[in-house]
Amino acid sequence: MRGIMEYKARILVIDDEAAHARATAECLEKVGYECTVATKGREALRHLRRGDVDVVVTDLVMKDVDGMEILRTAKERIPDVQVVFITGYGTVETAVEAMQNGAVTFLKKPVNIHQLRMVVGETVKKQSVLRDEAPGTGESESGLISNLPGIVGECAGMKRIQGIIRQIAPTSTTVLIVGASGTGKELTARAIHNSSPRRNSPFVALNSAAIPEGLLESELFGHERGAFTGAVSRRKGKFEHADGGTLFLDEIGDMPLSAQAKLLRIVDDGKVSRVGGNESVSVDVRMIAATNQDLEQLIKEKRFREDLYFRLNVVCLKLPPLRERQEDILPLAEAFIKEYSQAYDKGISAMTAETKKKLLQYSWPGNIRELKNCIESMVVLAQSEILGLEDIPSHIFEGGVEMSFEHRPLVGMSLEEMERDLIKNTLASVNGNRGASAKLLGIGERTLYRKLDKYGLK
Repeated sequence: MRGIMEYKARILVIDDEAAHARATAECLEKVGYECTVATKGREALRHLRRGDVDVVVTDLVMKDVDGMEILRTAKERIPDVQVVFITGYGTVETAVEAMQNGAVTFLKKPVNIHQLRMVVGETVKKQSVLRDEAPGTGESESGLISNLPGIVGECAGMKRIQGIIRQIAPTSTTVLIVGASGTGKELTARAIHNSSPRRNSPFVALNSAAIPEGLLESELFGHERGAFTGAVSRRKGKFEHADGGTLFLDEIGDMPLSAQAKLLRIVDDGKVSRVGGNESVSVDVRMIAATNQDLEQLIKEKRFREDLYFRLNVVCLKLPPLRERQEDILPLAEAFIKEYSQAYDKGISAMTAETKKKLLQYSWPGNIRELKNCIESMVVLAQSEILGLEDIPSHIFEGGVEMSFEHRPLVGMSLEEMERDLIKNTLASVNGNRGASAKLLGIGERTLYRKLDKYGLK
């Protein structure tokens, strides 16, 4: 198997005769495979929708879902999955149909253990070759996939994150993304989704801080007609819209405790209850949460549930600020130049050496979002096909938001002092416009108001 490190091939064994299923799994586990057993077709379909399966070994005839439906679902959800049929009801016609629809082979009960192990071993090798030959999966010298969708990064920290993404993308494990505003948390979430078996299903994003507290539960879970004033019809929430795909919950630290309690129940049982309703709706959703806050501190302050934190923090990705990604500043800038040059039909092709030097000297307190906004401004206003010093926005060229940090030593400053300076200077850069400041900082207006009150900046 490919990847940044070796891992056991994951086998899903499906048979509604529990003894046969367990025996099949045990004979494969003894030679090093990681097996999951499903004794009901519906249970098997849920595993396939999660996507963390390499090979399926399934019975053909089952009571609730037959093997052909298993095959169709497996190929739809996990395009490179390999399917092996085992059955006591095999016919030549059925075998031909299964092979035509993508099955690897067809074995009859009772299965010879050595034959089964040989078939699975050859299947795993075949899958590895197919993945190695797939377009767009070339590896860099470091052994990491270099073209994850939406991810640009050459520094050691980002290469490590790329490696983790490659490991977790095929699974449905919950992910918590932590990083300062503007570091690319949503882009990272989209990269996970777009690299996963769920990529053809919805990616739904919700900023927990941008929705008024009274409407947040309705946005997440939906509502029934008459649930509250203005609820004139039944409405699906984000969870139902994301069924089969990924739900990205940004600014999770700003979610009210009442919504956190309901979210915890969904993480535990996969069922959603609409506001004003009594029925539960099952959903198959991968959750990715993000925050720029210290959730452990929020737990101490009784503003975030500890049990929810542990459910969300199965895998944690900590995104470094742009000032710690010196190698990535110019590649990111060049990617944005290409994007906006095409969008505005400007034909911008390059930057001068002096321009590159200035971009590298700046500390980028607004992180990738600030760099992206800077490049967009430069491309829109440029008078030639090469970006020069004269195209750099004045607040960056003259110091701007960076000025506060130049005149105060970073060593010895508390994080709160740095945050206060950043908010103060961001407000000044947009003439006190709080909505624009919140957008630039990547936080909700409610969060900004709370911080303004905390730091006495009102």
